Amino acid sequence: MFETERLRIRRITQDDAGFLLAMLTDPGFIANIGDRGVRTIADAEAYVRDRVLASYAAHGFGMFRVSLKQNDEAVGLCGLVQRAGLDGPDLGFAYLEQHTGRGYGYEAGRGMMAWSRASLEIGPLLAITAPENAVSARLLVKLGFRETGMIDIPGHDGPSRLFVEA
Repeated sequence: MFETERLRIRRITQDDAGFLLAMLTDPGFIANIGDRGVRTIADAEAYVRDRVLASYAAHGFGMFRVSLKQNDEAVGLCGLVQRAGLDGPDLGFAYLEQHTGRGYGYEAGRGMMAWSRASLEIGPLLAITAPENAVSARLLVKLGFRETGMIDIPGHDGPSRLFVEA
């Protein structure tokens, strides 16, 4: 799909099931995003088929694999999610714990925002975080979002902080 200075962002395929298993069982993912119930490669393959590929088919976007250009090592996810309860797509991201704090979230986020405007003609984007997720909130502000308050999203436990691209 596209590259940034250090990263390659592309669609997820069934070949990424092992990476998705690691991502969806990462303690940070579970704490800040939620437990998706993925515990095996078969679960991850079903998740790719039923969630990721289904989103690409329905909306033309979804979550994408973020990897290092130098060696194609997968470091996280970044993409757009169409959620019930929101008026438009929201920017989502998650990175494996060992790859946080290196600026990948900002770099991929800026690229995703530019790609969504240029390729999909989408904007402004929304974003949500768990109320206690200060790290993601700071990244969203750095990316040019502003917090507008709390919102209840169907399927989420409790309220979420809502951000709008400024």
